[in-house]
Amino acid sequence: MEDTKDLHERLEALKNQKVVTADTPSMGSDVSSDTNQQEKTLETPEKPAVSTEKVPGETAGSPASQVGLDVGTSHIVAAQSKGTYIDAVKQLNAFFTVPKSKFAEGILSNNKVMFYESEGLFYIYGYSADSFAHMFNTNTKRPMKNGFLSADEKESTRIIEAIASSVIEKPKSFGEILCFAVPGEPLKGTGSVVYHESVIKSFLGSLGYNSLSINEGMATCISELIEEDYTGIGISMGGGMCNVCLSYLSYPVITYSLQVAGDYIDSMSSMSVGEPATKIKSVKETELDLAVNPTDRISTALHIFYDDLILKLLESLQRVLTSTDKVPKISKPIPIVLSGGSALPNGLQAKFEKVLNNTGLPVEISSVRIAEDPLNTTAKGALIMAITEAGI
Repeated sequence: MEDTKDLHERLEALKNQKVVTADTPSMGSDVSSDTNQQEKTLETPEKPAVSTEKVPGETAGSPASQVGLDVGTSHIVAAQSKGTYIDAVKQLNAFFTVPKSKFAEGILSNNKVMFYESEGLFYIYGYSADSFAHMFNTNTKRPMKNGFLSADEKESTRIIEAIASSVIEKPKSFGEILCFAVPGEPLKGTGSVVYHESVIKSFLGSLGYNSLSINEGMATCISELIEEDYTGIGISMGGGMCNVCLSYLSYPVITYSLQVAGDYIDSMSSMSVGEPATKIKSVKETELDLAVNPTDRISTALHIFYDDLILKLLESLQRVLTSTDKVPKISKPIPIVLSGGSALPNGLQAKFEKVLNNTGLPVEISSVRIAEDPLNTTAKGALIMAITEAGI
């Protein structure tokens, strides 16, 4: 993780920099590259993200500039600044295995299915895996579990590398800066941040990147809290875990993770109503409206476990903040920003606010809001840090 003092100094410099334009008098041409970098850095938080799913068989491009990478339990997202927008390319972080067959190998290749062979099996990965799982009426597998590389899957590292390589290849210039997000230490549960971070960093180094990591909750703060001087609470609600960060003037004062999130909602709802988790997930992503009273068993279960997740989140935040002396004296109320795929359902903000009103936090909260682009917030925050690192 980047030293917090260094992070603070860089972000402060960004805010205080004056952008030098082409018609500024008394400036020589030797500052043009620095000027372009400053403009690029300062403008990045304001740019909208244009999200695309990686088409099977389509090769990843070689980045010509800095990259932000979100290695999430559900998806891997690579973000780059391009003109007036941020190009966010995502790939499903999943795989499916079928027996090796010379006949099938040619068919898979001709149909641009992404796969590799290992120990008599074809490992089909990314969105290609989802298609096969639907065809066989079963579930895909994941190389990550609860936010970390899965210890249950011996091919987890290789699969992550294959999926990441489908959204980003070697940089055009060796040593290009790439910033990737890592989870906070879980309050309870399993998984090693050190191991997870080291494996990803080693892979990115082998591609030719100069990589650095950023806490996932802090990435939310950097992406969404520029108007608040990077002061507030960022919560990234993903598939495998929720990452929480209290940031004060760009210092990640408190960071941690809770290994309950979207997958927890799916699995608990599935067990409660006796429906497959894939069906629950589909309803959650396409039909769920938390602002409307549930009308059937599945929506009732989803409401119940969203309430449960929010309660667990706020209770954990209360425990952490009241049990530490690290909380700074903040002169005014601070916002909470929610990002990630589990923050997408309509009505989540109101549910969160309702539970918050009954939770005694030791800091005063000004507002609760959903990130502008929840699915790409982490990658965008990581990209801003990569550009900052390159520009100052």
